[in-house]
Amino acid sequence: MRFSERNGYKKVLKTIERESISIEIRNQIWNFLYINIWHLQKNEIISMIIWGNFYNDFHLLFLKSPIDFVETEHQKSLRVFRKYFFDLEWHEFLDLIEFILSYYKKSNLNIATNKILEKEFSSYRFINGIITEITDKQEIEILEETLHDEDFPNVKAHLQRALELLSDRKNPDYRNSIKESISAVESIAKEIAKKPKAELAEALKEIEKNGELHGALKKGFLSLYGYTSDANGIRHSLMEKSNLTADDAKFFLLTCTSFINYLKAKM
Repeated sequence: MRFSERNGYKKVLKTIERESISIEIRNQIWNFLYINIWHLQKNEIISMIIWGNFYNDFHLLFLKSPIDFVETEHQKSLRVFRKYFFDLEWHEFLDLIEFILSYYKKSNLNIATNKILEKEFSSYRFINGIITEITDKQEIEILEETLHDEDFPNVKAHLQRALELLSDRKNPDYRNSIKESISAVESIAKEIAKKPKAELAEALKEIEKNGELHGALKKGFLSLYGYTSDANGIRHSLMEKSNLTADDAKFFLLTCTSFINYLKAKM
């Protein structure tokens, strides 16, 4: 994460990519299509057939162009399509990728596309070939509001670190991002309970005792906390997994942020 993002000068909305598709995402999806689907770097005859079939159907089924408009010259048609691919508005681009995914149902394009979207911290995923938003505008706004709250610097520091670890494109650390998100909740709970040395369970118990937290909600969050803690010396298997994803870390970040705002409202 860059300086401007770490220190709050660049909005979280620019980190969690929503209502936009970056050039990095377009480049990576284009490269995968070019190399793995259309085989344009391999056998010329085979690639002409694969590409030609797609390009014809792209015009006839997606653009719904007149049949005599479809260009057949291999390299010229590729240049035309490439310009179209990179010039589209973000929502039109997602329309096109949905079409391509439905066209190549038996390929691993869906998996590859989602990996690219996850790596680039996009708020969108393809599920069964359909674009789905997994982080909405309201969630992002709540996170931004909490990160700009100067009344609880420790909470802000933990959430900022969680976001930094999660959105690092080169070396994301999802496990420690989750820990930082939980630590942010623990920090606010200590302040509300006025028990600076308490652990999360003790602090939430005190808040519940004061009538500021429903017991079922406390129990639910402590169950979630159990995934990240060393309770009784036993670490839950989730935190031992090497395949934690950005979606796991993002879920904890947004859930913890919402819970923090709920607790603050009870003060």
